[in-house]
Amino acid sequence: MAEEVESDGVTDSPKKGPTLSTSTSSFEALDPHDPNLSQLATTMFTKTADYLYGELTATQEEYKLLENMNRATITKYSDMKHIATNIAKSIGELNEKYTSLQPYLDQIDQIEDSIAKLEQAAYKLDAYSKRLEAKFKNLEKR
Repeated sequence: MAEEVESDGVTDSPKKGPTLSTSTSSFEALDPHDPNLSQLATTMFTKTADYLYGELTATQEEYKLLENMNRATITKYSDMKHIATNIAKSIGELNEKYTSLQPYLDQIDQIEDSIAKLEQAAYKLDAYSKRLEAKFKNLEKR
């Protein structure tokens, strides 16, 4: 049948001709190659490096943006904490003032109730005096 002959990493095949052996490489760093292929390879590696650099830079910028957002959020929440603390302090002071005024407010409520009762009594007295006056006028006419 077909016999393969090996010499320096190249195997001859009767159907395909010379092929590269999988055990050795024909590339040598100092061997001259096609300059167009070298230029294309250099361009490909340069553009791949630029792409990877861009991807990493974009990711780094996203992390910087997140860091700045976190700092702004920390500042905002700190301000809100101070405001809430001041509000709580003011509410405490207002509650103390209300508690100290409560006896006076109770007295005002009692005075208001007394005034309402006095007003009712005045209306009743006025009505009674009008009836009495009417009776007196009736008696005077007779």
